[in-house]
Amino acid sequence: MDFLTSIMFTLVGLVIGGFLGFYFTKKKFEKELKENPPINEKMIRAMFLQMGRKPSEAQIKQIMKSVNANR
Repeated sequence: MDFLTSIMFTLVGLVIGGFLGFYFTKKKFEKELKENPPINEKMIRAMFLQMGRKPSEAQIKQIMKSVNANR
């Protein structure tokens, strides 16, 4: 009986630890994405300028719309 009890406590601990780890990792990841977005209008302008083009505002808005639609 003692052996089965220790296995049960170990399994319960692993399940609880897994859920807590998943929850806190998800919260941390969402916070990082909010603070450091993957791409913004300033980055798009810089990419266009590196290619030797002057982007119009409509092009930037179109690219931002497509990036946000794919999230």
